[in-house]
Amino acid sequence: MKVAIISMRPKIADKKANLKKMQKYIENNKADFFVFGEITLTGYRIKDEMRNLAEKKNGPSIKYMKKIAEKNKCYIVFGMPLYDEKVEGIIHNAAILVHPNGKVDIYKKWFLPTFGPFEEKIFFDEGETTPIFKTKFGKIGLIVCYDIFFPELCRAYSMQGADIIICLSATPSVNRKYFETLIPARAVENTVFFIYVNIVGTQEDLVFWGGAQIYDPFGNLVKKLPYYKETIGICDIDLKTIKQARANRPVIRDIRPQIYQDLYNYARHHTKKRV
Repeated sequence: MKVAIISMRPKIADKKANLKKMQKYIENNKADFFVFGEITLTGYRIKDEMRNLAEKKNGPSIKYMKKIAEKNKCYIVFGMPLYDEKVEGIIHNAAILVHPNGKVDIYKKWFLPTFGPFEEKIFFDEGETTPIFKTKFGKIGLIVCYDIFFPELCRAYSMQGADIIICLSATPSVNRKYFETLIPARAVENTVFFIYVNIVGTQEDLVFWGGAQIYDPFGNLVKKLPYYKETIGICDIDLKTIKQARANRPVIRDIRPQIYQDLYNYARHHTKKRV
């Protein structure tokens, strides 16, 4: 399976330019999967413009990417602001998986950072499902940026048989050390290939560090792109490695489901001790 990871610098609020740039990367390279970062379609720092730039699942941008996927016989993963299909006016921070046959799968970001420079809960609604997506190569789980700090999400995917977890990101340089600690950890603890793709460049007061990377189920670095540089990297990954990793470190087999009930009770009913 040949994977292309792209640390792309999106142009703020210019969907047409960003679609053209993604198309150029895809048409000028050969891969089975092309993976772009979080909110690549519009850029991250668009604030109130979000409501004008967000689209629905059947909107023009996804239709555009479907044609590219079909023409180039590839899968494409990218991020965009997506209007809810049922509730008018609600927007999600979404990861889109476009299949070569035109099928579209969607993951809606669960955890929305609203602290420091981040204001996601002002603009987005939280996702509530952990769908697993089947491809001709294997099963895919998608997460978005801050989701990586919550290992339960990746565990939910590995328990559904995920072979690959893809994390789309728009994280600034101040957070790089945290992400580069968690990326191999998520690969090892779930015995999956973990693909991380961050956008790159400056948007207002934030500097995004790029550095897209792939780890195998043993926690070995397979591919890593430079920091602070827009670029593409292509590599082959062998999904047979997963079987070997799970034989050597059978964490999926050894999960004890009762702990999740305990976690639920702790989270729902914890109280501070009264003095």
